[in-house]
Amino acid sequence: MSSPDPLRGPLRSALSSQGWKRRIALWGGAVAVALVAIVFAKASDAAFALFQRIIAHSLWWALLLTPGIFALLAWLTGGVLRPTRGSGIPQVIAALEKPDDATFRSENLSLRVSAGKLLLTSLSLLGGASVGREGPTVHVGASLMYSFGRWFGFRDPRELSHFLLAGGAAGIAAAFNTPLAGIVFAIEELSGRFEHRFSGTLLTAVIVGGVISLGLLGNYVYFGHVSTALPLGQAWVAILLCGAVAGLLGGLFAKMVLLSVSGRPRWLGRLRREHPVLLAAACGLVVVGLAAGFGNGAFGTGYEQARGLVQGHAGVGHEFGLMKLLANLASYVAGIPGGLFSPALAVGAGLGHNLSVLMPSVDPSAFVVLGMCAYLTGVTQAPLTSAVISLELTDTNGMLLPILATVLLARGVSALVCHVPIYRGLAEQLAGGASAPRTESAGRPQ
Repeated sequence: MSSPDPLRGPLRSALSSQGWKRRIALWGGAVAVALVAIVFAKASDAAFALFQRIIAHSLWWALLLTPGIFALLAWLTGGVLRPTRGSGIPQVIAALEKPDDATFRSENLSLRVSAGKLLLTSLSLLGGASVGREGPTVHVGASLMYSFGRWFGFRDPRELSHFLLAGGAAGIAAAFNTPLAGIVFAIEELSGRFEHRFSGTLLTAVIVGGVISLGLLGNYVYFGHVSTALPLGQAWVAILLCGAVAGLLGGLFAKMVLLSVSGRPRWLGRLRREHPVLLAAACGLVVVGLAAGFGNGAFGTGYEQARGLVQGHAGVGHEFGLMKLLANLASYVAGIPGGLFSPALAVGAGLGHNLSVLMPSVDPSAFVVLGMCAYLTGVTQAPLTSAVISLELTDTNGMLLPILATVLLARGVSALVCHVPIYRGLAEQLAGGASAPRTESAGRPQ
């Protein structure tokens, strides 16, 4: 009797109609995610550019526009569009943690929610909110890929979880033009485990989305090419400074966000429950006040300021880092749609700029890069994702070891003050208020 061919099973699976249907769904979904990410990037940039043109005439316009749009967003997201609030990454994590709850998935991953997320995040930037678009892109990417899986007839919750992960990875890769970061993000942040059989699915989705983005936007580096290095010796003190200071502040930021969302302090929780529109307007006034006192860097994603700092052309003062942290906190407490990634990178860049004055013999750009990865790690407690994103955004391969050492330290320091990673904590709070589970087959395609 002949022994079975070990390649027959995988070969048969690869050539099966079900296998090809899965590939077509993934490829089509990845193309859709990349195209939507590009359109979203253009729309959000245009919205914030319009806001900048308006306030260029007078900052008094922001006093009307920012609180007004914050209040409008709080009102719009009080009903069926409530899942569009915040970053969107917690919604994806919660959906992965509740694979058998079709109701929760349909409410948080529908195409209606995706469209609302795109439009309302752009509206947030039109109001000058200190938010990013990368988290929302992950949410939309996961929603689109989930919908493609449903359209192609996949109903098994485990199978659809693979589509969710692939869509989230493609979303972060397309938003930053960082394919490797998309893969690491899906493994480290979105899923607590990594299945060997799923690696091909994940890689395929990221590659297809990356090719579409590359073909339409070209081969660009998010913050531009940075020529810097951190030699061995005394300069490695920069790692201790950035890892400890930026990691601690990132952890404090995450702790404050989690406390505010859980209704603490009590006066804030009561205001959020009873007068969410008023709270949002007040948060908008805080952002305007920060801008009036410390500069217009309080508004928007902080991309321009962070890029200038990375490139060694500081267009902001040493107050920028802490000011941007407070503006980002106020925008998130408002409960409006928008992410944390870009503002976190801007805050980290500002903190690195501050710390660079302590060691004038070290290239300030090195401090800025380390500050970015340290603060992002402090906020997310995802060191690998933060390290890879920082490397790919700045094309600083020579900083690999310093960056890895910094994120490791920042992760430990952050955990001292915030015991639960921010996205995980937000996802747990979100899932805790969800409806009772139903089987995936009970829901209708969204």
